[in-house]
Amino acid sequence: MTGPLSGMKMVEIAGIGPGPFCAMMLADLGADIIRIDRADKVAPIVSPQPSLDVLNRGRRSIGVNLKDPDGVATVLELIERSDALIEGFRPGVMERLGLGPEVCLERNPRLVYGRMTGWGQDGPMANVAGHDINYLSLTGALAAIGRAGEPPVPPLNLVADFGGGGMVLALGIAAALVERNTSGKGQVVDAAMVDGVSVMMSIFHGMTAMGVWSEQRGTNMLDSGAHWYDAYETSDGRYVSVGPVEPQFYALLLDKMGLDPGDFPQYDQARWPELKAKFAEIFKTKTRDEWCDLLEGTDACFAPILAMSEAPTHPHNVARGTFVDAFGIPQAAPAPRFSRTPGSIDAPPPHAGQHTDDVLAEYGVEPDRIAALRASGAIA
Repeated sequence: MTGPLSGMKMVEIAGIGPGPFCAMMLADLGADIIRIDRADKVAPIVSPQPSLDVLNRGRRSIGVNLKDPDGVATVLELIERSDALIEGFRPGVMERLGLGPEVCLERNPRLVYGRMTGWGQDGPMANVAGHDINYLSLTGALAAIGRAGEPPVPPLNLVADFGGGGMVLALGIAAALVERNTSGKGQVVDAAMVDGVSVMMSIFHGMTAMGVWSEQRGTNMLDSGAHWYDAYETSDGRYVSVGPVEPQFYALLLDKMGLDPGDFPQYDQARWPELKAKFAEIFKTKTRDEWCDLLEGTDACFAPILAMSEAPTHPHNVARGTFVDAFGIPQAAPAPRFSRTPGSIDAPPPHAGQHTDDVLAEYGVEPDRIAALRASGAIA
C-alpha cells in the first residue's frame, strides 16, 4: 500500500451504500481496512472469481456473529489495535451490540470513531428509516432538481449517500486523524447525510440571498432554465451537454454554431424558453459525433453525454487513466491523486468472511482460540 493513509489500520462494520463507499475511498488511499461481515452472510466460496461488489474493493473480510459476546470481544481486540472505525447503523445499534463509542474509546483512546447516518445521531427523525431521496427532500436539494413544470428528479443516489454521506465521513475521519497527531486523542465523527447535503447546497443559499436564484425549479441558470446550460438531443437520438456560463465562452459557442449573438442574448431570462426551443432544433440537425467534431476540445463548454459503458473509452478518460480494469472488473481509479503517495486498488472485493483466519492470526489470535470461536458460532 502506497497511499497517504498507508500504515493506518481501520475496522469497517459492514453496511450498505455510503459506509462501504467511505471505506473504499480510505482503502484506495492506503488504509488497511478489515471489514466485519455478518456471520450469516458467509458462504463457501465456490468460485475463484472475486466478488463483483466494487464498493468493497481493497479490504479484507472476516465473518463475525455480533450477537455473540465472544464475537463482540473479538472485534474489540481488532479495534484496540486500529486507528479508526467506520459504522453506518441507526443511532443506538452499535451501543446495543456493545461496540458503542464509549466502550471502543475506553479500549482505545486514540480511536477515530466514524459514524454515518441519514438523519444524524439526534433529532426527532434520528431513529426512522430513510434513503438518499428522503435526505435530499428534507434539505431542499431535491426540490431544486428538475425541469420547470415537472416533478423533482432523483439524481441517482449520488448526492446524499455518496457526496453528503460517504465523502463527508471520509473527510471527517482523515481530519480527525490529523488532529490526533496534536492531541494524541481520538474522537467521534458524526456524519449525517442531511448535514452533508445542506453544506453542499451552500452556494444556492447564497444565490437566493442575492436574489439571483428562484425556488421555482427549472427556471434558473444551472437547473435547465437557461438555454446555454442544458442537455440536447442530436439527430441520431443521442445527447450532448453545453454549459458556457461565462460570456466569452457563450460567444464562442454561438460562433461555432454559426449563430448571431444579437439573436441569442445570454442573460435575457424572459427569452430563455424561446431560445431553448431554438437550440433544441439546431442540435437535432447533427449527430452527436458531428457536434463533437465541431465543439469538443474548445472553450465552448461542451461534452458528449456518454453512457456508462462508453465513458471508459473516451480519449480523455483513457489518457488520465480515470477508469481501470482491476481484477477483471471495469471501475473508476482511486481519487484524488497524489504526487508522492498515489492511491491504488490493492485487493479485489472480498467474499464475506474470506480472510477470517488470516486476519485473526495476524492480530495475534491463537489457532486454538480461532477454532473455539468457530465451534461456538462466534465467527464464521
